[in-house]
This record gives sequence, C-alpha cells and structure tokens, in this order.
Amino acid sequence: MGITDFLALAIRAIVAQRLRSFLTLLGIAVGIAAVILLTSIGEGIHRYVLAEFSQFGTNVIGVHPGKTKTGGGALSGLPSSARPLSLDDAEALKRLPNVVAVTPSAWGNAEVHGNGRVRRVSIYGVGPGMLTVFKGKVRSGRFLAEEEAGAARAQVVLGPKLKNELFGAENALGQRVRIGGLQFRVIGVMETKGMFLGIDLDDTAFVPAARALELFNREGLNEINVAVAEDVPAARVVEAVKQVMKERHGREDVTIISQEEMLSTLNSILDVLTMAVGALGGISLLVGGVGIVTIMTIAVTERTNEIGLMVALGARRRTILGLFLGEAVALAAIGGAFGLVLGIGLAQLIGLFLPALPVHTPLSFVILAEVLAAAIGLTAGVLPARRAALLDPVEALRTE
Repeated sequence: MGITDFLALAIRAIVAQRLRSFLTLLGIAVGIAAVILLTSIGEGIHRYVLAEFSQFGTNVIGVHPGKTKTGGGALSGLPSSARPLSLDDAEALKRLPNVVAVTPSAWGNAEVHGNGRVRRVSIYGVGPGMLTVFKGKVRSGRFLAEEEAGAARAQVVLGPKLKNELFGAENALGQRVRIGGLQFRVIGVMETKGMFLGIDLDDTAFVPAARALELFNREGLNEINVAVAEDVPAARVVEAVKQVMKERHGREDVTIISQEEMLSTLNSILDVLTMAVGALGGISLLVGGVGIVTIMTIAVTERTNEIGLMVALGARRRTILGLFLGEAVALAAIGGAFGLVLGIGLAQLIGLFLPALPVHTPLSFVILAEVLAAAIGLTAGVLPARRAALLDPVEALRTE
C-alpha cells in the first residue's frame, strides 16, 4: 500500500467522524496557537531588549570602580578601599592601541533653570568622545570640545526634549542655564535618541565630566567607557585596560565589562526565558495529545470488525499499524496548521493594537511547531495503533 493510499484512508476516516475529528483538531490547534503566540511575544521582547543595548554599539568596554564579580561599584553603605576613577585614568586609556575613543562618565539628577522655566532631569558628565562611544549625533551647534581635564568650560549640550521644554521653538544656542548652583552656556542640542529601557535619553543634559564632579560633589567618576576598534577582539583590549589600571592604582581594583560579553550573557538569559514561555504554552499540547489518544482508542474499538476483515483478506499487521498512525498524524498535522494560522494571526493583532509590545514570529518557530504537532500525533497514536495491529482476526470478526 502506497503513501497516497495511507493518506486517502486517513483523510476518509477523519471526514467520516467530522465532529469528533474537529474537537480533536481544536485541542491541537489551541495548543499550537498558544505556543506560537507566547514564543512570538517572548522572541519579540528578546529582540527588543538586545536592540536597545546594541544601539550604543557592541564594541564598548565599561570600567567601573571596585572589584566585583557583577560590575559596578562597591555595595551602597559598605566601606570600600577601591581607588576612585579619575579623569587622568580616562586620559591614560586613550593612549592604548585599538582604542577609538574614551569618555569619562559621572551622572546625577539636578534642576535645570533656563528661560524662566525649571525642569529636573538626568545630568551626564562626559567627554568629547561620548559621541563616538555611544553613537550620538548633534542636531544643532556642537558637542563638548577637547580640553584639559582641569580647565573644562561651563558648557552644556541639551537633549531635544529638554531644549523644547525650556526654550520651545526659540534658538537655545548661546543661552545661559543654571544647573544646581553652576551657570552653563548652551553650545548644542542633541539629535533624538528615544527611550532606553524606560529612560528618556532626550530629556537629559551633557556637561564636561570635570564640571559634573564639581556639580555633584564627587571624588571620582561613575565609570569610564572605552570604544574598541571594529574587528578587534574585546578581550584583547580588556586585558590592556586591566594592566593600565593595575599600574595606575597599584592593584586590580576595577571591574571591566565588555558590551560583547554583556550581550552574550543577556542573550543566553533571554533564550532561556523564551523557551520557558514556550514550554508553558506546550502544556496545552499535552492536553491535545491526550485527546488524540482517547479518540484513536475509541476509533479502534468502533472499527474492530473492519480491522479483522482487513487482516483476514491478507493485510499485514504493519499496514494496520501504519493506517492508524497515519490517521493520528494527519489529525495532529491539520490541527497544527490551524493552530499556526490562529497563533500568527493573534500575534499580528496584538502587534497591531499594542505597538508598544514587541511581537516577532521567526520561521524556525513555525516549522518547529508543525513538526511538534506531527510528533505528538505520532506518539499519541502509537498505543491505539499497536492495539489495532495486534487484534486477533477471528475474534475481531466476531465482534459486533
């Protein structure tokens, strides 16, 4: 018996019991739709988070004060013997090979007074290399110039939202603003950068790092960010940075994290979360598999006479086995196809009505879901099909 004959008989058996087959298909379809929908949302969030971090480049190395395993400084409230990061440390890192740009970073919150208005925003103390390190662009005016660390001028570059809040449509260049207790002159306005994990990067102000240390009364920088040349392994530059900081501080008292390493770790975590979310949807598939086992067991009982007649006419037991397995796989595959349409459709509707929620359905998920549906049908049909194949033909023909 050829494959076409198997398929024809399987489809005929499914059509003969339309309501029963539909309910079985529905169980598989709901399971597949749940898997597709949940994994699409999980994959969408996965891509969104990685894109948020990647917008600043993947070749950035962060140097943080304090030797920890997870990065950042010492735990709040606990004493630390770590030497603070200085502007001179940042200057020393600029001279390393394969380093494109370096920017010191010190940040905090402060009120910005300008044009008779006040707004509390995040203030970032940075260096001229910030544009290169974090791929920023200036819309009008210019960015902070290269100057001696101790002679940084009181200049500020406004984020576009902050500029609009303080000056509206007026030209802000050359205007004076007061940040905390210091006066600054506006020399530029940044291009729109958007949101980063809930933080509005446009509602900010950038001042020289030396001025930020004075403004926030801090001894050292929050971190130093280093941009590495393209096609250069970040690990090589990390070792060079570690050596320089060790020579300058007398010991290894900083934590160095590469963007590449962070993205790799983040990607692994998000992969696990996506699979976990998909596994939750897979519970529905187990219910669908139980439904196939039940329906196929009933089918074997109802068709005992038919099975006995086929065996009596010379049909092989593996043929009987194949017929019932084919029917189970066909039920699951058709249900899986309906589930794919339903799941992808729901995912697209969510993306349409909730654009803030990222949704993405990769082709690999679609193929995997359909293969999974067929595999469930095959697995669920084994016991009923084996029972049918092992029926005694004489006893089967006697059954009414």
